Amino acid sequence: MFFVFLKKAGNILIDLLFPRRCPVCDEIVTPYGEKIHVKCIKKLRLLSPPYCLKCGKKIIGDDRYCTECAKDKHKYIRGRCLYEYDSAAKSIYRFKYGKRAEYAAYFGEEIADYLGDFIKDLKPDALIPIPVHRRRYAKRGYNQAALLAKEVSKNTGIPYLEGVVKRRRNTAPLKMLSPQERQKNLKNAFIVGENVVKLKTIILIDDIYTTGATVDEVTKVLHKAGISDVYFVALAGGESN
Repeated sequence: MFFVFLKKAGNILIDLLFPRRCPVCDEIVTPYGEKIHVKCIKKLRLLSPPYCLKCGKKIIGDDRYCTECAKDKHKYIRGRCLYEYDSAAKSIYRFKYGKRAEYAAYFGEEIADYLGDFIKDLKPDALIPIPVHRRRYAKRGYNQAALLAKEVSKNTGIPYLEGVVKRRRNTAPLKMLSPQERQKNLKNAFIVGENVVKLKTIILIDDIYTTGATVDEVTKVLHKAGISDVYFVALAGGESN
């Protein structure tokens, strides 16, 4: 009990010395203890139906699948995204590159609240973050996908495992590459780093889903290691074509 008290006291002290910032406006959050300003919550648009039944990206009209998923056969089974990308882009940029690791607490809660039923219904053995290369980790100080996965695990009770997949090549940024270039860029970029014999169903966690090239490449590696059912959850989904 005493150690629990010390931990809580330590967390309060850290919050006082380094006040939490709002993931939307990046100002210090008030009142104390909150993770986001009430006025900012609605600025992050939840990705609501209609969305692609395969990748979860927003679609217009009555189609069941986005253009990409209708013509391409992805390796994973299915995925969901929490936010529409354009509403969360600035927040994710700071979370990823601006040392705002604290945003993970709010984002993880939101994923658990709004996508929790989807996650739990799959009965996954574990949540696995998309890995970053050690050089990028050293530069950023953390893997944003791992922080998300930890928070989702904390809020859902589903085990979190890091190190199952490792990135062995420091691949070029995917943003400016075509789908074909992305596939070539990611080829042989990942390896299985831990014993995965007991894992059959897992959910990959990432910050952004665009074309699915990264998730597909990681899924391919996991399939070879014996994991049959791979799903994903992303903080935000890019626009569908």
